[in-house]
Amino acid sequence: MFLKFPFVVLSNIMREKIVQKATELFITLGFKSVTMDEIATEMGISKKTIYAHYKNKTDLVMESTMYMFDFITEGIDCIRGLEKNPIEELYEIKKFVMVHLKDDKSSPQYQLQKYYPEIYAELKKKHFEKMHDCMTQNVSRGIDQGLYRENLDVEFVSRIYFLGINGVKDNSLFPTARFPKPQLMEDYLEYHLRGVVTKEGLKTLKKFIKKQQL
Repeated sequence: MFLKFPFVVLSNIMREKIVQKATELFITLGFKSVTMDEIATEMGISKKTIYAHYKNKTDLVMESTMYMFDFITEGIDCIRGLEKNPIEELYEIKKFVMVHLKDDKSSPQYQLQKYYPEIYAELKKKHFEKMHDCMTQNVSRGIDQGLYRENLDVEFVSRIYFLGINGVKDNSLFPTARFPKPQLMEDYLEYHLRGVVTKEGLKTLKKFIKKQQL
């Protein structure tokens, strides 16, 4: 029993290393594009070692997807915990997400939706729940602080924001050759905020727009 404990620890460490490397490759190159052989080669281990921890690629894609979701969620929660003004909060969240989801060329979301629809559906559900919670609080705080219009329907705004942020990630509508993702996210956030801010909120928004252009 005593000897079993370090083995379990080492096994868990290897499992985490595999999911970390797989997530990195999936985000950079795409879920369909990356093979188990490539993950093994990148790690300097045998493919057999990967299969000792994950029964197949779908199993690894599922865990990688949830691993990245949890990482992004934790980062967003940290930003929200700083209790910055709602406009600044959205810019900080956008900046954090763009740093860690490098989807300019690989279109991981598109590949996940096409080749792993059940995993995509589960991710979308969790994504909505998290974003809905984030946006309802953001909009409510913005109204309370006089930065957002007081006649806003909080539930509508939170849902339309989710719809929009996912819509602009659709490569068939916004091909990356024409709409580079960093600029696209920047433009969408400004578009959203201009629709909800008060005159006072617009002053704050213009400061961030100017800051982004420097």
